[in-house]
Amino acid sequence: MSTYTIGEVADRSGFTASALRYYEGIGLVTPASRTGAGYRVYDEHTLARLAFIARAKQLGCSLEDITDLVAVWDGERCGPVQRRFHELVTDNARTAQRQIADLTTFAGQLRTAAAQLGREPVDGPCGDDCACVSPATGAPSAPTPVALHDEASEAPIACALQPDAMPERVAGWQALLGQASARTTAADGAIRVEFGAGADLGQLAGLVAAEQHCCAFFSFAITVDARGVGLEVRAPDSATDLVTSLFGGPA
Repeated sequence: MSTYTIGEVADRSGFTASALRYYEGIGLVTPASRTGAGYRVYDEHTLARLAFIARAKQLGCSLEDITDLVAVWDGERCGPVQRRFHELVTDNARTAQRQIADLTTFAGQLRTAAAQLGREPVDGPCGDDCACVSPATGAPSAPTPVALHDEASEAPIACALQPDAMPERVAGWQALLGQASARTTAADGAIRVEFGAGADLGQLAGLVAAEQHCCAFFSFAITVDARGVGLEVRAPDSATDLVTSLFGGPA
């Protein structure tokens, strides 16, 4: 079996040498052996273990969760590992959805407060009747969307996604958009996709973030209100056909 120094493992795994030493200190990783001079030596099993740890970290598992998972993984039976992994990832997905909903609500509160604070100030010191002290009264007639990108018109109409990654991205959108209950076009040309109350916010937000990262000319906004979850997509006029082909037109 091949063996590797800590530097070689760092290069192959993506973890730094200091992270590997830390993981050894908390029991996540153990060198296969040490040289006569005391240098750590790792093997293929270590690389497989680190790949598993990297996957768990990518899906939001804490070090405590990963320690639990690795203990099951060491049993060399996939079934128990996958079941435990599923439990943890499902919990993380629920947490992400709650965080998105909370941030959506908070963003709406901030925008409402910003609009109130933008009014003409009272004549005199701050008091109960000024915007600095008194919260806005009443609820907005329509939900305030959380804009994930506000400067799409300034970005070139180009996609930075590698060609071999495009089929997977398109498939992800198609799977999600297949759950849409309706599509409409706003007065400004934006396409609005309605998903209903049971939409997976974590999946939607993840796809939006990934798409905007590679296609900065898109502008996305996610809304959560009595209608359920909605996604609004905007782009420059020159990208209208692309928006329609990816997200569809009115249903």
